[in-house]
Amino acid sequence: MHARIQHTVATMAAAGMACAALLTTPAGAVPITVKDPDGKPVPTVMVSRQPVRAAVIDTSDNGYPASGKRQQAYVELARFTDARGQTDIPAAEHPWKIRLRKPGYQDLSVLASELGNKAIVMEPERDPAALAEQQPANAWSSTIDFANAALKKEFMLQCNFCHQQGGALLRRERSAQEWDTAIQRMVRYGARLSSEGQKTIPSLLEAHWKKIHANPSLVPAGTPWNASLTNATIRELPIGDSMSQMHDLLLHTNGMVYVGDNLQDRVYEVDPATGQYTVYKIPPQPGEKLGGLLAGRLHDFPKHETYQGIHSLAESPKDGHIFITPSYQRRLIEFDPKTKAFTYHDMDGGFYPHTVRFDAKDRVWFTLALSNQVGMYDRAARKYTLYDLPFRSLMERITVKLTPFIFKLLEWGIPVANYVKVDHVSTGVPLPYGIDITPDGKAWIARLHTDEIASVDPDTGTVTMVKTPFQAPRRLRSDKDGNLWIAAFNESQIVRYTPGTGAFMRLDLPVVPQGSDTPYSLNVDRARHQVWVNGTNSDAVYRYDIATQAWSMFPMQRHVTFTRDVEISPKGQVYVTSASFPSWHIEDAQPTLIEITPQ
Repeated sequence: MHARIQHTVATMAAAGMACAALLTTPAGAVPITVKDPDGKPVPTVMVSRQPVRAAVIDTSDNGYPASGKRQQAYVELARFTDARGQTDIPAAEHPWKIRLRKPGYQDLSVLASELGNKAIVMEPERDPAALAEQQPANAWSSTIDFANAALKKEFMLQCNFCHQQGGALLRRERSAQEWDTAIQRMVRYGARLSSEGQKTIPSLLEAHWKKIHANPSLVPAGTPWNASLTNATIRELPIGDSMSQMHDLLLHTNGMVYVGDNLQDRVYEVDPATGQYTVYKIPPQPGEKLGGLLAGRLHDFPKHETYQGIHSLAESPKDGHIFITPSYQRRLIEFDPKTKAFTYHDMDGGFYPHTVRFDAKDRVWFTLALSNQVGMYDRAARKYTLYDLPFRSLMERITVKLTPFIFKLLEWGIPVANYVKVDHVSTGVPLPYGIDITPDGKAWIARLHTDEIASVDPDTGTVTMVKTPFQAPRRLRSDKDGNLWIAAFNESQIVRYTPGTGAFMRLDLPVVPQGSDTPYSLNVDRARHQVWVNGTNSDAVYRYDIATQAWSMFPMQRHVTFTRDVEISPKGQVYVTSASFPSWHIEDAQPTLIEITPQ
């Protein structure tokens, strides 16, 4: 089952055809001063440089960027005004404008040609409905009264799994029937909302959103924008379209950032120094069905071209090859950044390869979310080893063992998931999710639908389960000392676990209202002793300084920015993807690769 199937993608365009670099700051910068109508400076205004017109992209591959051809999008750049209401914006080599945005003020756009020496005046927003619309999803979802803390956590875990709750498209008024229809569709896609929740939540949401739209002042203000933002620069590179789902990313040692489009089976190779990118389409194998082994899961989902379901990426420490988990297949996919060749490594068992990491011995470790397993692929021996995680109940054992049959029923159009009773802890799908390798060589795993993490000793094969004092550990990363930092998804926390002592330290995200965010993933900047965290429901990314115990918040340029992964450069730049599912939820319906330079 380890047949190597090679597919070489078209070579990159000649270097002489390269477009002008846009992430490189052109000579000169335009000073910006922002004041209110009384002439007072307005600090912490997000000043975003945007193109007047989008760049022309070759979309000859069924509406997507042509595979193997170098492309150039216009990079958007944001800075924040200081206490004097001042900042500067590098000029662009294309027609551009600036958009000024700050909660409590009206958005304002000014063409570059209209910028002069005079201050730009921002008008305060007085309309309660408009003020509410400015707030991120977490502010809106915080208003939902479930009268049951457990049900609210379950709702945020299952319904915020892929897209923001309280975001622009999901804060609209709908009837209970419309909410029920939406929930049943999400259940077919894989949501494990309890049977009780499915019955009670539709009417609850109908009544709630009517109340909020009648009284928009009930929506609280979100997290304040801090003065420290004046040191930050945020860049966004538009990639993909409204039907893309830019999932995980990888900052490669070759300096390129690789982003996987989960819905379209494409890998984006982005040069962050220039903003140029090349797309490589992963080909299906003969006889494979759209949607892969989960062919029925996306039966009624429009315009997706996924046979593989690209999920996570990791770089080999030996040769720099990239290993990709295709969530819709039983395999790993190897990509050679030099030759642009894809190699398939099929396996006999396991379902839904999820997060992937390398250990120091060049072995590939990954979670298998739907078969309750952890996998290891020994590249030297070309051999898979699958480690079974324990079940919590007979129901879980039966559900996992019946997974192939359930997939077949879904493929036949029978929405079996809609008919199966589900309890509050999603019994039946423990969902091994995040994985990382600690300095001692052990693989650590987070099981999302549990209150457990686990370790696998590669020398003995011993699996050790550790109960956590919180719910929904989603992804985790190790620091240089071997401590694990865990994203507690529906707890609005990150948690440090020290394996040597068994101690947990819980840290609330600095989000307003408190407890209203859902941290998807995180990563540890080992050089600076910092933890960077995805704030999926707040249009923000957070940084925690371990030494000073201080938090920082970085707001993103677009509303409905659902980030899924974090990579950190040696110089301290942070990369995340805007990956709402689907991307038409995002402001401008545009997914992006985001670069944060803190100072």
